[in-house]
Amino acid sequence: MFAKVRRLPLLTAIAVTTLALGGCNGFGFGGATTPEAQLQDDSNGADWPGYGRTYGQQHYSPLHEVDQTTVHSLGLAWSMDLPLGNSATQPIAVRGVLYFATGLSVVHAVDAVSGKELWVYDPEVGKVAGLNLRTGWGVRGVAWWQGKVYVGTQDGRLIAIDAKTGKLAWSQQTYDPNMAAYISGAPRVLGGRVLIGYGGSNGVSRGYITAYDAVSGKQLWRFYTVPGDPSKGFENKAMEMAARTWSGEWWKYGGGGDVWNSIAYDPASDTVYFGVGSPYPWNHKLRSQGKGDNLFIDSIVAVDGKTGTYKWHYQTVPGDTWDFDATMDIELADLKIDGKHRKVLMQAPKNGFLYVIDRETGKLISAEPYVPVTWASKIDLATGRPVEMPGARYDQGKGVSLSPSPLAAHNWLPMAFSPKSGLVYIPAADFKVTFSEPSPSWKPATDRNTDAGANMIGGPLIGEKPPTGALIAWNPVTQKQAWRVDHPTYLNGGVLATAGDVVFQGTIDGTFKAYSARDGEQLWSFDTRAPMIAPPITYEAGGKQYVTVLTGLGMAYPKNLGALGGPGIERWGLDPRTQARRVLTFVIGGKGTLPPRPVAPPPPEDKTFKVEQARFLPGATAFNVHCGDCHGSMAVGSTQAPDLRRSPIPQDRASFVQIVRGGIEPAGMPKFPELDDGKLDDIRYYIRAQAAQLRGQAAAAPNRSAPSLIIK
Repeated sequence: MFAKVRRLPLLTAIAVTTLALGGCNGFGFGGATTPEAQLQDDSNGADWPGYGRTYGQQHYSPLHEVDQTTVHSLGLAWSMDLPLGNSATQPIAVRGVLYFATGLSVVHAVDAVSGKELWVYDPEVGKVAGLNLRTGWGVRGVAWWQGKVYVGTQDGRLIAIDAKTGKLAWSQQTYDPNMAAYISGAPRVLGGRVLIGYGGSNGVSRGYITAYDAVSGKQLWRFYTVPGDPSKGFENKAMEMAARTWSGEWWKYGGGGDVWNSIAYDPASDTVYFGVGSPYPWNHKLRSQGKGDNLFIDSIVAVDGKTGTYKWHYQTVPGDTWDFDATMDIELADLKIDGKHRKVLMQAPKNGFLYVIDRETGKLISAEPYVPVTWASKIDLATGRPVEMPGARYDQGKGVSLSPSPLAAHNWLPMAFSPKSGLVYIPAADFKVTFSEPSPSWKPATDRNTDAGANMIGGPLIGEKPPTGALIAWNPVTQKQAWRVDHPTYLNGGVLATAGDVVFQGTIDGTFKAYSARDGEQLWSFDTRAPMIAPPITYEAGGKQYVTVLTGLGMAYPKNLGALGGPGIERWGLDPRTQARRVLTFVIGGKGTLPPRPVAPPPPEDKTFKVEQARFLPGATAFNVHCGDCHGSMAVGSTQAPDLRRSPIPQDRASFVQIVRGGIEPAGMPKFPELDDGKLDDIRYYIRAQAAQLRGQAAAAPNRSAPSLIIK
C-alpha cells in the first residue's frame, strides 16, 4: 500500500549484480565475510552498510587504495541526476550496490560500478503525510541488514524493502500520524534490531526511541525520554526518576526530548547509546517553572539492547533553555588516556563542547570547547555540569547574545574519528544569536507551526562578525585543536576519514575536497557544480575503492540558510529549481565530467506591484511562521521548495490562493486552509516585495543588513 516500485528487466539486474559481486576481493572481502560482519568496527571496509559504516558510528573506513599519494588521481567515475527534492542524504553500499533515499524517502538501488539504476521504491509519502508535510523534509540515510534496506518516512513509517527486488517486506507506523512529527534520521540496525526515533519537539511531543525486530518488524521495546503525566503512572523506574527533575505541568506540552539522529551500539556489552534532543518549549520557565534538570533532555542515554532497560545517562545541558540538542552523532572508540585504555564515546553536540565519556559507566572524562562558547565558562569535571555564565538564561526581561546558537556549533552533519590519526574531524560553525523571552501571551505551537517559547534573532547584527564555518581536527585525548581549515560559509558537509590518511568533506560553495588527516593540507578538490552538505562514503566494488557523495541541499537547515544572506545564496547558486542534485562517484583514474553550473532565472517582471510598507512586516512574520521552513528565510529559496521570488504565481491572486489553501500534496506542498484572506494577502505581498528587491527595487523592502533569522 502507498508504494510504487520501478525495476530494470530481471536479466539486466542479475547481470549487473553478478559483475559487482565478482570483483569483491580487492581488500580481502571473500565469500566467508558477511555484510553483517562489516558492521563490526574492525571490519575490512569493503561495504558501508550503515549510516556511520559500523556499530561505533565513526564514519571511518580502513580502505587505503586512495591515500595521500594517489588521491590526486581521483576522478569522476559516473554521476546520476536526481529530481527536485531533498538530496542531503548519505548512501550505503553493500556488495557493489548503492542504496540511498531522496525526496520524500524514495529509495534507489544503483550498481556502484556503472551507475546503472536497479530499482526505485516510492512510499508515496506526499499522499498520506497530510499536515506533517509542514514539519519535515525527507530522510538523511538508510540502513541494511540481511537482504533488507530500511528507511523512515515523514508520516512516521519505518519501512523494510527487499534489497534484491525493491518490494516491500514490512512497514510499521512508529507514532500516531496525528502527531506533529516526522522521521529525518537514518534507521540503525544494531544486533538484529532496527532502532528509530523521530523529530518534532518544536511542537507538542513526548520523545521516544523504538526497537523493532529487523526480520519481522515486530516491536521489541520503547524507551521514553521524558516522563508523562504522573497521575497516569510511569512506564519504568527511569521515568519515575526523571519525573523528580521536572516541575509544573510539563506533560501538557509533551516535554520534547526527541531522538531524531544519533544512535550507536557496543555489541560486546549489548548496549545501545542514543542522543536526546532539546525540550519543548525551549524556555525553561514556561515548561518547568524554571526548576529542575528535566531528564532526559539533552542527554546521552545508555540502555540494554535486548530490553531497552535504562543503564545510565549523561546530561550535557541540565534544564536547557537554548535548544542545545545532544542528538549529534555519537562515536565509540578505544583511547589511551592517562596511561590507561578506556572504552569511550565522543560527542560534539550543539552547545560547543567536545565530550569524552566512559561508555561503560557514563562518567565524564573530559569536555572542552571546540568553538567560541559564551553561555558557559567550562564543564565542571567533578560534577559533570556546565558552569553557566551569569545572565545566560535571558530570564530577567533582557536579551542576551550567546555563542553558539541553536543552529549549532555542530549539527547533524556527522563528524568522523580516525583510529589511525587519533583525531576527531568536526564540521563546525561559529554563530552568535540574541535570545529574549516571548510575549506574555505565548501559547504552545499548533498546526505544525513553530513557537519555541523564546525569541531568537540571528545573523550578523551591527558590529558583529558574520557566521563562520570550519573543518576542525581535534585531539580527544589532549582536548586540543590539531588543525583547522576555514570555509567561506558556516554551513558545510559531513565528514569521512580513511586509513589512507585522507579526510573528505563537501562545502556549500560546490567543492568536494580531500585533506591530509595529519595536518589539514588540501590534497585534492573537485568542482561539483552544486552545494554539498551530505556526508560522503567509501567502499570497495569490482576490486577498486570508490568514493560517493550526493550534491544538493535538503531541508537540513530550513530557515538559517538565510544567515548566509541573500547575496550569499545567489553567489553559491542555491536556487532550488536549478540546483544540481546528483549522485557523484569517484575512483582513481576516473575521467567523467559535469555540465556547467546552472544559472538561476531572474524574477519575472511585476508591473502591478505597488510598495505598501505597512504590509511588509505582517507579511514577513506570516511567511516566516507558515512558509519559511520550506521556502527559505526572507523568501530566499535555497533548499527543496521553489524560490517564490522567481515564480510568477504570487502575481496571480487566484492561483496563489488555490495552491496555498489546497496544496499539492503528492509533490510535497501541504494545505493551509486555516489562512484567512488578510494573511494570505500579506504573505503574497511579502513575496512580491522580496522579488522586487531582487530586481533592484530597494525601496520595496528593508535592506539586507537587518537580522537574517527570527524564530519565536
